[in-house]
Amino acid sequence: MDHPDEPETEYGFLAEVLTDADAAAFVHVADRFDDDLRYLTRFSGPDRAYAFAYHDGDALLFPPSLFDEQAEREFPGTAVVGYGDRAEPDPVDAVLAVLADRDVDGAVAVPPAIRHDVYARLSTAGHEVVTTGAVESARERKTEREQRCLESVEHAAQRGLERAEAVLAEATVDGDVTRWDGNVLTTEVLRREINAELSRRGVDPSGNSVIGAGSTCADLHFTGTDGIRPGESVLIDLSPRGPHGYYGDVTRTFTVGSPDPWVETAYDAVLEARETAMSVLDAGAGVRAAAVHEAASDVLSEAGYGVGDVSTGFYHGVGHGIGVSLHEGPGLTDDRELRPGHVVTVEPGVYDPDRGGVRLEDLVVVTRDGFENLVDYPLSLTPRAADPS
Repeated sequence: MDHPDEPETEYGFLAEVLTDADAAAFVHVADRFDDDLRYLTRFSGPDRAYAFAYHDGDALLFPPSLFDEQAEREFPGTAVVGYGDRAEPDPVDAVLAVLADRDVDGAVAVPPAIRHDVYARLSTAGHEVVTTGAVESARERKTEREQRCLESVEHAAQRGLERAEAVLAEATVDGDVTRWDGNVLTTEVLRREINAELSRRGVDPSGNSVIGAGSTCADLHFTGTDGIRPGESVLIDLSPRGPHGYYGDVTRTFTVGSPDPWVETAYDAVLEARETAMSVLDAGAGVRAAAVHEAASDVLSEAGYGVGDVSTGFYHGVGHGIGVSLHEGPGLTDDRELRPGHVVTVEPGVYDPDRGGVRLEDLVVVTRDGFENLVDYPLSLTPRAADPS
């Protein structure tokens, strides 16, 4: 089953898992909101439990009733074990029946987050149950097809930024407020404009359009409403999700009118921290992940910003992995080496609830001898007008 527009899961790692764990099969039971299961099955069917099993080289999907046709379209594995129009099967019973048919009587490997009732029923059926984090680890290194999915969502996210810039460039200063289209400009108005553009580009904002203004920039995940005032920072962090389940992530910071001196100084420091972090990534595969965070932290510390202070300064990691989860491994505070195919954000920032906040974020693919930046977007506090072309 080939899905040219969708990423495929390479199941060979599960064979290695079974060998290492001395297990006969791998099983996972969850619903569409479980990212490990989404990765294993590429199935986007309903919010009801379904199952995946791997045994003897075969990857099997047990979809909910009446979803066989969708499962056949989406699942890249060996076979869909369907049930036609019969009553809703219990996914654990379905898996146990197949394991029995295949004379599987050894240990069964499962993810650490498996539901307790599934764990208990596998045990009751006579299987030793062993946990493995192998799926989460496999998700970290993206194939070329996965990288294309990430790049496509990132492209759409940047079009959302363009829409935001156009609105900010059109805004006018009216005393201590800004106005756009005849009304006071707020973060919610800006968010709606961005989200409409993201939807036009075929991606889901997923509730992840974070827009802060002034003090609310220091709230790292602000999705509320705040007025946008002249000269203060406007932080826009967009993380839409594509139809294939992969996220994008990009952040830029702007101002309307002349920037406040604190914002301008902070922006320059964050820009330098970004460039320094990127220079560490220039070494490519083999660089220690935490070295990227440490390099950015050193720049911001030397510029006079607190590092690790939860109220002001730089108080989050400089980056994280991204894929079917918005935040996954590797983190750039991890004490391990980056590998080809790791896709990570690079997002230094500084924040002061009394003055504002600045963050700049790109998304990069680690390669053998460097990195590829999936973001091709200008860096400037001054918003640009829309391109008439």
